[in-house]
Amino acid sequence: MSQSVLPVPPSPAPRRARPGAGERIARAVEAGKRPVALLVGCAALWWAIAAAELVEPYLVPSPGATLDVLTGKAGYLWHHTWVTTYETLLGFLIAAVVGVFAAVVMVRSSTVERTLYPLLLFAQVVPKIAVAPLFVVWLGFGITPKILIAVLIAFFPVVISMVTGLKAVDPEMLQLSATMGAKPWQTFVKIRFPASLPHLFSGLKVAVTLAVTGAVVGEFVGANEGLGYVILQANGNLDTPMLFAGLLVMSLIGVVLFALVEIAERLLLPWHASRRDTDVTTTY
Repeated sequence: MSQSVLPVPPSPAPRRARPGAGERIARAVEAGKRPVALLVGCAALWWAIAAAELVEPYLVPSPGATLDVLTGKAGYLWHHTWVTTYETLLGFLIAAVVGVFAAVVMVRSSTVERTLYPLLLFAQVVPKIAVAPLFVVWLGFGITPKILIAVLIAFFPVVISMVTGLKAVDPEMLQLSATMGAKPWQTFVKIRFPASLPHLFSGLKVAVTLAVTGAVVGEFVGANEGLGYVILQANGNLDTPMLFAGLLVMSLIGVVLFALVEIAERLLLPWHASRRDTDVTTTY
């Protein structure tokens, strides 16, 4: 009489240990090698063009001349950098809050969505540099027009990403929530809003860089301080070292703010697939 052999259940896959600090640092260094190498290459090319005098110095200054401006006029640049940063942050925060609220209202009401969406699209395609003089005429040469332009230029990515995230929720999760008797606000707080955060942060990272552009555009039109004012004055005086210094600082503001939003995303969304430490097989 043959004995039946019971199938042996497969052993569970071992859980991968959480990477230590050394491994995380090594990964960060590995991820940053290529961008750093590209920046070093661009700086070397810039230095070579200036050293060979392929372009006149009043058109493309040398890295040394630009660095001298950054160090020699650090106080002057810091004051104007702070003004632009303040305008950018305030405009970005207003755009984020109003954009999320508008997205929630649009998702809750199809009538509101059909009414607001064409207006939002129209406001987005209108060049902000064309309407900036109107804001200066209406609101004066203070900080308000710059913040308003930053809000307008950063508002659209926030709304679109949030609407997409709220609509991308798994319908089965919504049905399960309704079956269990959850109220609409409970479903929103527990399911819809958390599921929309990855999309929202994607829009926020775009919006924060656009907010820098909006603040500088407002300063181009009418201002007596800010990096836009510095760049405009340097351009009028053919002071290309100062012009390049202003552009570099403006780019640095955008990079730092983008990195801060990225860090906030990593802290708030450690559960998202893009934040997992497991290896992913790629085709390249």
